[in-house]
Amino acid sequence: MIKAITNKRILKSLFLTTMFFFCASMVIAQPELPKRAISVQATQSINFGTFCVTGAGGTVTVGYDGSTSSTGGITLLSIAPTAQPAIFEIKLCQGRNVNITFIPTTTLIGSNGGTLTLDIGPTEKGPNGCHFATNADCNFITPLRVGGTLHVPGTAPQGTYSGSFEITFNQE
Repeated sequence: MIKAITNKRILKSLFLTTMFFFCASMVIAQPELPKRAISVQATQSINFGTFCVTGAGGTVTVGYDGSTSSTGGITLLSIAPTAQPAIFEIKLCQGRNVNITFIPTTTLIGSNGGTLTLDIGPTEKGPNGCHFATNADCNFITPLRVGGTLHVPGTAPQGTYSGSFEITFNQE
């Protein structure tokens, strides 16, 4: 009889101790971090403007800051549409980092046949594989501007060229 009472006391003490530690751990737990959802929206496409090709061709470059330049037999024309960088808007909570990666080259298809090669980058935050911190709080938008260089052969048919490129945004 004494042994049965002792076993009940031990089990009761063990149960109460376990409940105490469980409750204590709930009280001293850290607060939940803000959600880590990242939102990215493309708000402006990259555009190389209007240009004229002579001779063996060359390149047209649009910087992430909107600057333009050309090499070889490319003459930039100041008629619409005007050159502009691609712009993405990133929404992520403050103190989080974003790592961007992309395939550095893509092909554009012409409306009259032909193809052009587009080298993507750099971005205003750095080259392919760079990372950066987001601004302010969870409701603030961090813009990312992306430039590129278009390789235009002298044999490229006139027309409108279009294509796409992907940028992967990973939060850290």
